Amino acid sequence: MQRKAIFVGSDLWREPGFGGGHPLSIPRVASVMNLCAALGWLEPEEFRDSPRATDAELAGFHDAGYIAALRAADAAGVASIPVRERYGIGTSENPLFPGVFARAAAAVGGSVLAADLALRGHVSFHPAGGTHHGRVDRAHGFCYFNDPVFALRRLAQAGLTRMLYVDLDAHHGDGVQDAVRDDPRIHTISIHERNRWPFTGAADDRGGGRSRNYPVPAGFNDTELRHLMQRAVLPFAAELEPQAVVIVCGTDALAADPLSRLALSNAALWGAVEDLVGSAPVAMVLGGGGYNPWTVARCWTGLWARLSGREPPAILPAAARRVLEALSCDLIDDCLIDPAWWTTLADPPREGPVRPEVMDLAAGGEAPIGLGGPR
Repeated sequence: MQRKAIFVGSDLWREPGFGGGHPLSIPRVASVMNLCAALGWLEPEEFRDSPRATDAELAGFHDAGYIAALRAADAAGVASIPVRERYGIGTSENPLFPGVFARAAAAVGGSVLAADLALRGHVSFHPAGGTHHGRVDRAHGFCYFNDPVFALRRLAQAGLTRMLYVDLDAHHGDGVQDAVRDDPRIHTISIHERNRWPFTGAADDRGGGRSRNYPVPAGFNDTELRHLMQRAVLPFAAELEPQAVVIVCGTDALAADPLSRLALSNAALWGAVEDLVGSAPVAMVLGGGGYNPWTVARCWTGLWARLSGREPPAILPAAARRVLEALSCDLIDDCLIDPAWWTTLADPPREGPVRPEVMDLAAGGEAPIGLGGPR
């Protein structure tokens, strides 16, 4: 029987954030909620409002001084030079904007709620989650807190001893890998673009011994993703037999994202997520990166459809088209906007050859890994 899917969201994500010129100033989660509503895909019983983590809850992972500094800088609207240098707050990468603390705390609270829902037998979807670069004591890579770490910790608090974290974002999930490095209950997998910021996650990087990293080449296509999933990722999951899987599905791995050079279709990502959800009895899906507002909205809306057992229409109805037509982005030249982004959800397949470097990555990932934790 299909597990009932629950969408974790909030009207907080309708508020502007990050400021003009920042890649994350585009509407993302709000567009997904609007698009799902226009399609009739968000019934009241399917939606949960994201709570905000308290300072005490945040201190379960993050440094108390950093939490206080972010709260104070948000209230003042300015970060001093020492605060910027010490905590990475108020920089062009991690800017201050009204409500930044509430937004970051809601990302954490939503992921903890998503973990609780998954433990109750749902497949939870929290597209505002996936802030996987956040560090214990500083903002990093557009991420102020690290909500996937809190989700994994909540699952561990419930007594789970075998958890699998899989990161499909175009950027290496460095913050999560480092945070769980010494926890024998958690294994991590990251598929990300080679030679892309944060320039970590080499193929031979095993973290604390329970990590697998797949730095893929530019132009990474649907056929190559399936090859890597079937030859390395899913066999690893089958060997581990995880009690829970936490998935970050950033949309920056899609073709036409301005901050990466991968070339996947959204349907390829949907298929990978579905396979991973099926690998464990407890499953939750988070968002992540994504800097093209049309591909973000279409991908996460279509993913919600797949998780909730719906069939996306071949052509979107007028109300849904209006949501997409209203979007804009300074990072995408008008000549690069595909009219299909306004009328459809599913991308055409982006098949291609499986290049030797991808074959080598898959072969290198087939070797067994030390599986910690009682079985």
